[in-house]
Amino acid sequence: MSESTSINRLRNIIIALAAIALSTAIFFGFQTQTTSVSLAAQAEQSTPLEVALTNGKPTLTEFYANWCGSCQAMAPELAKIKEKYAESVNFVMLNVDNSKWLPEILRYRVDGIPHFVFLNTTGEAIAETIGEQPSSVMEANLDALLANLTLPYAYATGQTSDFKASVSVSQPNSTDPRSHGAQVKVGS
Repeated sequence: MSESTSINRLRNIIIALAAIALSTAIFFGFQTQTTSVSLAAQAEQSTPLEVALTNGKPTLTEFYANWCGSCQAMAPELAKIKEKYAESVNFVMLNVDNSKWLPEILRYRVDGIPHFVFLNTTGEAIAETIGEQPSSVMEANLDALLANLTLPYAYATGQTSDFKASVSVSQPNSTDPRSHGAQVKVGS
């Protein structure tokens, strides 16, 4: 074997090893990045609404959707906030695309997401914010919620993604005496 063939073979082995190492690093980098702040992962780890309403801790309820750009933009910062306040605040995530949450969507008049509802220790809604919020605003509101004070940034509105519930009101059904002048139709 000539010396140039040996050098070429060694160079090719080094390039192959470098490519494998780089591919592995990129693969694990993307895995770590997407799972640690994904909305789905955070929703899985969130407190169930039924538990949050009865455990005596204040609650931050987040209405979100996986397709919501503003929700995705806030996910990394909210993950840090949730970690910081995990012991003292319930974090509930309700996906607006799940019809199970339609009563809550209607109760809190969700028409843009992300939509955050702050509940006191008895489960009463005391404030809300809509749209992207800086982490400093979210933390100031959570600190006030924990101290049982007025939230400094209540009813603040940032950038939102449009959302329309799949419920509309149609003409009254005059033949049904239980309708009391209104009929709810599911679907648009």
